[in-house]
Amino acid sequence: MHSGIRRLLLLGAGHAHLHVLARLAEYHPADLQVTLITPFDTQTYSGMVPGLVAGHYSKAEVQIPLAPLLQAGHVRWLAGRCTGIDAAASRVTWQAEGDAVAQTFNYDLLSIDTGAVLRPERMDAEMPGARRHALALRPIETFAALWPDVVALSRERALSLAVIGAGAAGIETVFAAAACLRREGVPGATFTLITGGPEVGSGYGIGVRERVLRRLRREGIQVLREPCVGIDAQGVRLGNGALLCCDVPLLAIGTHAPAWLEGSGLGLCGQGHVLVNRYQQSVSHPNVFAAGDVATRDDAPHARSGVYAVRAGPPLAHNLFATLEQQPLKAHRVPQRTLNLLSCGPGHAIASWGPLHAEGAWVWRWKDRIDQRFVRSYQRNVPARTHPASPQTKDVGTPP
Repeated sequence: MHSGIRRLLLLGAGHAHLHVLARLAEYHPADLQVTLITPFDTQTYSGMVPGLVAGHYSKAEVQIPLAPLLQAGHVRWLAGRCTGIDAAASRVTWQAEGDAVAQTFNYDLLSIDTGAVLRPERMDAEMPGARRHALALRPIETFAALWPDVVALSRERALSLAVIGAGAAGIETVFAAAACLRREGVPGATFTLITGGPEVGSGYGIGVRERVLRRLRREGIQVLREPCVGIDAQGVRLGNGALLCCDVPLLAIGTHAPAWLEGSGLGLCGQGHVLVNRYQQSVSHPNVFAAGDVATRDDAPHARSGVYAVRAGPPLAHNLFATLEQQPLKAHRVPQRTLNLLSCGPGHAIASWGPLHAEGAWVWRWKDRIDQRFVRSYQRNVPARTHPASPQTKDVGTPP
C-alpha cells in the first residue's frame, strides 16, 4: 500500500459495516481517508422487519441513522449505488441517485457489504410478471416505505395476501402480515404461504418445521406446496395450472448476487458472490474484503442470514486495520451452530439451537430484547475518536 493518504472504500452499509463504522469512531489513523457508498442515510435492521410489518415497531425503532456514525468516524458519504468494479485497477464505478452519469472512485482498500439483492430481470425469469405485480421484501427500505400502503388498503376492503417463499423470511412475514391486517383491516382477509415446492422451513430440523406448521394452522394461514410460475393482475399462477386470486403477492424468495460483480475480475463462487477466505479477504485480490450476503466463504460455506453478517463485523474491522498497518490477519471462525429465533405471530416465537428447540411468548420477548439491544447499540451517541483526524478527512460530507 502506497505512502501518503490511504483510501478505504466501504461499499454498502450492511450489518458488518456498522461495526466497522463504530470502530472508526474509536480509532482512525490520521493518514486514512474513508468513504462510504450507499443509497440510504439509514440502515434498516432486517431482523426487526417482521416486527415492523406486524406493527410492533415503528420505522424509527428498526432503522439506524448513519449520520452520527459517519460524523464520529469522519467518514465521507456518497449517496449512490455501485454499478461496477474493476478489481485490477482498484476502481469502483458508482451512480448517484437521480444522476444519469456514472462516476469513478479509486481505492487502496475495498470492503464490500451491500447486503442481499433481488435482481428484477431474474425475478421475471423465474416468475414472469413478478417485477410489475409483486411486492418484494428487498430492498428492505423500499418495502418498508410501501407496506403502509397495503395497510391503508386493508382498511378499505378485506385483502387476500400471498407470501411466496417459505424460508425464515417468508414464514416470519406471513405471520406478521396476518397479525397486522387482522388488527388494522376489514375482517375477512385471507393469507397464504406458497413454498415453491419444498416443505415449509426446509432449512430447519423436523421439530421446528412441525412447530411452524402447527402455528400456521392455528393462525388460519393456508399453505400451498406448489411452485409459483407467474404473477399477473389476477393473482399467482401455480405450477399445477391453478390460479390463486390474490390482491397482494409478496416475494420472500432467495436473493441474488449483484449484477455489478459480473466482469469485476474478482474471484466469484458459482452463484456469483465474492469468494473470500477465512480472513473475509477476496481469494483473487488481497486488497478487497467482503462480508454478509454478498460474500461466500471458500473454506466454510454457510447460510445467508443476519446472524452471520452481524458476527462478521468485528473480525472484518480488525482485518481491515491490520491490512492498512501491514499486520497479520486473524481468521474469522464461522460458528457451527447459531441461536435462531423465528417470530411466528403476535408475541410468539420459536427458538432453535442445533437439535434443540422450544417456543412460546418468552422466546418472542427474548428475541425482542436481543434485536432492540443490537439496534440501540448503534443508535446511541457514538464515542469520539481516540486518534485525531487528518486535515484531508475533517470536512467530508455526511447525510443531512
